[in-house]
Amino acid sequence: MERIDKILASQGNLSRREVKEIIKKGRVHINGVVVTDSAVKIDAEKDAVLLDGVQITLKKHIYIMLNKPQGVVSASESETDKTVVDLVPDSLYRKGLFPAGRLDKDTTGFVLITDDGDFAHRILSPKNHIFKTYLARLSHSLSENDISLISSGITLADGTTLKEAKLEIVEAGDTPLVKIMICEGKYHQVKRMFAAAGNKVVSLHRSKMGGLALDTALKPGECREITPSELEKITE
Repeated sequence: MERIDKILASQGNLSRREVKEIIKKGRVHINGVVVTDSAVKIDAEKDAVLLDGVQITLKKHIYIMLNKPQGVVSASESETDKTVVDLVPDSLYRKGLFPAGRLDKDTTGFVLITDDGDFAHRILSPKNHIFKTYLARLSHSLSENDISLISSGITLADGTTLKEAKLEIVEAGDTPLVKIMICEGKYHQVKRMFAAAGNKVVSLHRSKMGGLALDTALKPGECREITPSELEKITE
């Protein structure tokens, strides 16, 4: 059981003070009864809450799938750049949203945005082995030795040794497209891995987190809420 003003303030972009004013004016109904006391406690999973006659689906946390375009930073706020949180529409927005893991500014694809810190920590921790899948276009071809080197756990230029990666050639040729799966999230990791093997990443796209693939119906910059069953796929 939590206070009605606290719950309502967590569901969108209204401040606690604004919510108190709304409740005071009698615009909120709980189970068909007008409520004017902000301190009233409710069960978010059982009680029916209406604001101006419209029922509100109360959720403790929200999980959003975004198809990140180039030029957008993976952050909650920035003084100079548009952020992934800026792309979240009002219908999904709530306070405390942040990207669970980061993509470089020029990297595209699946970014998970949430307000659930525990879940984010669980899927980002290397010990849990939640793989992230990327498609990387390279500047030149890979040798069998390069593939073996990256797959077995390459050592970066600064001496950092990475965990094993899964690597697959999607398109062969002079500028191959490869699929790479990693369970770590170090700074510029994929780019630095291929650089350590003497190659360069021309473009990079995250296509999957755990067992959940990016919805191909989402255009760059678009997002939607992740369903409970989809959320489970991430940790499969």
